[in-house]
Amino acid sequence: MKYILSFITIIFLHLPGFGQKLDSGTYIFKYCDLEYNKCLSTCKVLIRKASITICTTKELAKAITLTKEGDIINHGIILKHKSGKWIIGKSKKDMIAKEIGFEGPAIIDFKKRQYWTF
Repeated sequence: MKYILSFITIIFLHLPGFGQKLDSGTYIFKYCDLEYNKCLSTCKVLIRKASITICTTKELAKAITLTKEGDIINHGIILKHKSGKWIIGKSKKDMIAKEIGFEGPAIIDFKKRQYWTF
């Protein structure tokens, strides 16, 4: 029984939309704020292999002062944190960071298409 559950878990984790990072391309994600625990706007997410860049959309530029459409608000590498969440790190050391989101690397949720920052 234990082997069957393990097999099913592995299958679901490898299906598209079940927490896997996305293929290279350009996507629109929700821009979410950890302080308010809600999504405030949208942002553009550019993925090139393991590299990720988060840019402001026109909508987000209106919500965040001192930004304009197309500004880069985060850039790094896609890493899976020890907690199981995907993060935008600067180096592989971020995979074991004590804090993510608030004090550490930003969280990226590929399934819900959300970028979480503080």
